Amino acid sequence: MTSAVTITRHGGTGGTTAVAARARQVVKAYGSGETRVVALDHVDVDIARGQFTAIMGPSGSGKSTLMHCLAGLDTVSSGQIYLDDTEITGLKDKKLTQLRRDRIGFIFQAFNLLPTLNALENITLPMDIAGRKPDKQWLARVVDTVGLSSRLKHRPTQLSGGQQQRVAVARALAARPEIIFGDEPTGNLDSRAGAEVLGFLRRSVDELGQTIVMVTHDPVAASYADRVLYLADGRIVDEMHKPTAEAVLDRMKDFDARGRTS
Repeated sequence: MTSAVTITRHGGTGGTTAVAARARQVVKAYGSGETRVVALDHVDVDIARGQFTAIMGPSGSGKSTLMHCLAGLDTVSSGQIYLDDTEITGLKDKKLTQLRRDRIGFIFQAFNLLPTLNALENITLPMDIAGRKPDKQWLARVVDTVGLSSRLKHRPTQLSGGQQQRVAVARALAARPEIIFGDEPTGNLDSRAGAEVLGFLRRSVDELGQTIVMVTHDPVAASYADRVLYLADGRIVDEMHKPTAEAVLDRMKDFDARGRTS
């Protein structure tokens, strides 16, 4: 069975939305023979440029695997992954590493900040390693967007959890990547700090034109997205545009009910 999802922008003038990344007939399997487990089962999906996409599904549905494959962090068993027009599934390790560094941003549950560096140094670290100078105007805009202007000289231990994750968000944005992937980026935050970070992610899409893909289990987090993809058993089984927390929660309850009766 093929899982096929196409992108159209709802509202506005209509028409097809530009695609930042896409998967074609992607299969990801672990093991072989009787022990073979299929994490992704012939997935077709387009990720719209300049939009915020959330990926949801029950535990073991393949949502994190899909994100890791789209981001070039994991290999596929078969099928193709494209970043814009570049097929990343055929790239050698060195080229793939360069592509991830130059064109993709990452935000994870763990903030992954270096304790010996201040906020600004943590934000520019990936570019420093790559030998690239940040665009000062863009960097200032990013810092202002995430509300860190007064905290740039503070080290991680001097920042709250929400502020540390905002540093991580700014770090992902600072290099102007084509797409940012977030794996449960608010999973380690309380509800107030999580709302702050999600608000900044939303603003980065609306005000900076960023493309974001986020894996989450939280209906409230998903409600910040333009579109929610639902995975079950390694397939995309549904999608929702302009989600609300209540609508997402109801949809997840449907999955839970199906799981109990299947």
